Amino acid sequence: MQGPGLLVLLLAAIAFIVVMTARVRLHPFLVLLLASLGVGLLAGLPPQQVISSMTGGFGSTLSSIGIVIAAGTIIGFIMEKSGAAMVMANSILKLVGEGRSALAMAFTGGVVSVPVFCDSGFVILSPLNRTLAARSKQSLSVFAIALSMGLYSTHVFVPPTPGPIAGAGAIGADLGSVILWGLIVSVPTILAGYFFAKRYASKIHIDPAPQVEREEEKHREYPSVLKSFAPIVVPVVLIALKSFADYPTRPLGSGWLQALLSFIGNPNIALLIGVFLAFLTVPKITKEVLGDWVGVGLASAGTIILITGAGGALGQVIRDTPIAAYLSSSLSGLRFGILVPFLLSAALKTAQGSSTVAIITTAGIIAPLLEALGLASGLGPTLTVLAIGAGSMTVSHANDSYFWVVAQFSDMEVSQAYRLQTLASLVCGLVGIVVISILYFFLV
Repeated sequence: MQGPGLLVLLLAAIAFIVVMTARVRLHPFLVLLLASLGVGLLAGLPPQQVISSMTGGFGSTLSSIGIVIAAGTIIGFIMEKSGAAMVMANSILKLVGEGRSALAMAFTGGVVSVPVFCDSGFVILSPLNRTLAARSKQSLSVFAIALSMGLYSTHVFVPPTPGPIAGAGAIGADLGSVILWGLIVSVPTILAGYFFAKRYASKIHIDPAPQVEREEEKHREYPSVLKSFAPIVVPVVLIALKSFADYPTRPLGSGWLQALLSFIGNPNIALLIGVFLAFLTVPKITKEVLGDWVGVGLASAGTIILITGAGGALGQVIRDTPIAAYLSSSLSGLRFGILVPFLLSAALKTAQGSSTVAIITTAGIIAPLLEALGLASGLGPTLTVLAIGAGSMTVSHANDSYFWVVAQFSDMEVSQAYRLQTLASLVCGLVGIVVISILYFFLV
């Protein structure tokens, strides 16, 4: 197969992924493997080469980010169960003050969602959300959307959330760079969600009806603020220091200090350190904590890891076919290639609902095309990961589990959820890609 037929084949593969995951509901792991086989064979690769490309792509992808995803998921689960996530939320609220409580909840969501999935984060913070809405005599809709978009923003932009980690691994972007620029991009998207909540969501009244705090929660032993923040802050700082120490100009020299920071700042080591710091948030380390909690975290991570590996298999097959070379010659000189990963991710997100699947799948498809899109050098790979992240929050609707979590825990009718959650995610996703496009225009 040659020329335009290769482009048709790629588009057909994308359509196949969308239909099979969104309509047929076949698991993304199997869908991505089937797409890899189909693309390889139809593009004219020998069957044995297709198999070796798939296994090679699968293995190389997991070798780079498998441990990181597993460790990040374990950290999030332990922090959720130990109450550390709630401590982080209350600490931020105290710092900002209840007078700006909706804004505080938006940025609280942004912090909590770095280690914890946005779905879990919303469930954890929902009682606090109701209480603050009642105290401030505002509609619950304001707080629900402010919190929801705060959680969503860092969920798609900032590692060690599994989606951005997997995306960075597939694209080959520096994780420290993704964290730094992900935090920068997430600020305007969080603010966009907050202003949307204040200006638009406030017009739809939902009675907060604060839930009575359960007796056992009153007497629960929570970890200290320092212990609660440490599992997140320490790995992020270590990864950032590694990126600084490994900078081509070698600002810290090439001695023992650079070697040490390069080791402990490796994402695999940094996140493992985070796991053991997460254990310190638990009042008493028991067999349940060491075995069951870690086991549940690994079970959640397993699915993400397998999908990520399958995305890597598809990416390697595309690399080994003439598709990448054809698109490279066809798209050379494209100035705003940054919009391509955004649009593809948005299409996949809208079709099948999962932001993580959209990120992983898009990253696998885009990775071989970075050169063609003008995104292979400098900040290009980092901004590509973030553009994919922006697409993966555009939009949240009925096929997205997060849509239903926000609706159910905020007493929204389905029609209200479409007007609030769906529209807010569209606004935030568009704000995100605008900010990323501006960065791309000036920095790449």
